[in-house]
Amino acid sequence: MEVAQELIGKILVRQLDDVILKAVISETEAYLGENDSASHARNGPTTRNLPMYGSAGFSYVYFVYGRYHMLNIVTERENEPSAVLIRAAKPLQGIRKMTEFRSHPRGKLLDGPGKICQALNIDKSLNNWDLTCGRKLWLENFMDVPAEMIEKAPRIGIDYAEKKDREALLRFVLYE
Repeated sequence: MEVAQELIGKILVRQLDDVILKAVISETEAYLGENDSASHARNGPTTRNLPMYGSAGFSYVYFVYGRYHMLNIVTERENEPSAVLIRAAKPLQGIRKMTEFRSHPRGKLLDGPGKICQALNIDKSLNNWDLTCGRKLWLENFMDVPAEMIEKAPRIGIDYAEKKDREALLRFVLYE
């Protein structure tokens, strides 16, 4: 849960050959392992969620609704399957290229987890990617955001989860 809040204000960097795309993370959502009914790890390890059982600092990218990729960052030690979904970001560099990748942009450019992956050209090829290696996809420090500038809210889009997990304040949003 701490990492989800600490990721607010970090830069997500995507390198595509000689093009660098950068976005400041502005919203995250924490998923807390096998005891969290909203987590992909709730039923134990599967082929899909295996990166969650790996080391912190790796990506967990999955495909939903037959249309969108979602980027998560693994946050705990091996065999402690927790991850943070990157829900929204603010474009910082490479906006024209991001717009090209979002072939039919509606609303804000990066105001949803699927939109982030479209705009930054993130797909399953980056699943289980080491985000600390400084190539293709990584994080950079940008600004430390004081806790009072981050709203805690219930997670969204998890109607299947138990009520206590739906209502848990595990979504973190940068105040605008």
